[in-house]
Amino acid sequence: MTIVKVKRNFQVTLPSDLRKKFNITEGDYMDVKIKEGGMFIKPVKIINLRQEYFYTKEWQKDEADADKDIAEGKIAGPFDTADDLIKELES
Repeated sequence: MTIVKVKRNFQVTLPSDLRKKFNITEGDYMDVKIKEGGMFIKPVKIINLRQEYFYTKEWQKDEADADKDIAEGKIAGPFDTADDLIKELES
């Protein structure tokens, strides 16, 4: 069990071991729920709606596949001209 003190303006400081374990940094958001007579505090990430596609499982899989291809040298280019790029894309 970890004990923390409520300070001025009702602020609570999370101990460094908890911040490190849950990768919490200044400015992060927390979801607070009442559970079984107590509070449950969970870190949450706020995602801009215009960027939510990036966090889908499918997109993340494609990102991982692309990273793997790059690491294995499965890349083309750089190209000297746009025509060279188009020829590569058509092949």
